[in-house]
Order: sequence, then structure tokens, then C-alpha cells
Amino acid sequence: MNQKINVQKVTEQTDLDKVFAIRREVFVGEQNCPPELEWEFEDESTHFLATVDGLPAGASRWRKTDKGYKLERFAVQKDFRGKGVGQALVQAVLADLPADANYVYLHAQIQAVSLYEKFNFEKTGPEFEEAGIRHYKMLLKR
Repeated sequence: MNQKINVQKVTEQTDLDKVFAIRREVFVGEQNCPPELEWEFEDESTHFLATVDGLPAGASRWRKTDKGYKLERFAVQKDFRGKGVGQALVQAVLADLPADANYVYLHAQIQAVSLYEKFNFEKTGPEFEEAGIRHYKMLLKR
């Protein structure tokens, strides 16, 4: 059965509540991230909600930093992993960035590096730990 994946930029509180619920489940619940590290920069970020057949399935965001544009908080609920939701989120976030977004980067969890490599991100620098999880900084090559 082919499921319909839809990714929308969201600003309404009801949609943001779904985004935050997904992140709470994945990062705080599954990955044991401290909640105080999870909830930061919300007001300055552009948020995205992925749905599969209308059901909330994934979330992500981007924000402008002093370095450039950072893609972050990519989370897909367990039941929807391996179905293209993560790829759809990356595509939507990249498509939404401003035209002048020359420096685009992210901190990828080790298991997600191959996903971002499909979109022309490359690892830069050594592995590091963030919120108790191993990451690589990745930079978009244009």
C-alpha cells in the first residue's frame, strides 16, 4: 500500500503542538535527551510537520545562526521510519531556505549521516557528543 507523505511548514499552535509531541517522543522519550536541551530557539525557528495519510509522522526545523542556516530536530516516529518521511523532511526544509542561504549545516546523529549524504551534505570535523548522542557536523556542498 502506497502511503501519502506530506510535509508542511507550520505556524499554527495546533500544528506546532504536534511537532513538539513528535520531538518529545523521539528525543526525550526514546533517546533520553534532557528536556531542557530539546526546547530552545523555538520562536526563531521555521518548523515543519510531516504526515503520512494525514497522521503526524515527523518533524524538523531550520533557523538562521551566526554561522549560516542550521537544519535541526529531524525526528520521525518509530512506526513511520524507513518509509521516506526523513527524506521528505530534508527535501522540504532545503526547498524552504532563503535564496541567500550559502552556508547550510547540521549536526547529524551517527545513524542519520547516510540520509544527509543523499542530499549532498558532507561530514566536516571529528565526531562529537551532543546531549549524550554521537554526531558529526555536516555541511551542504553546492
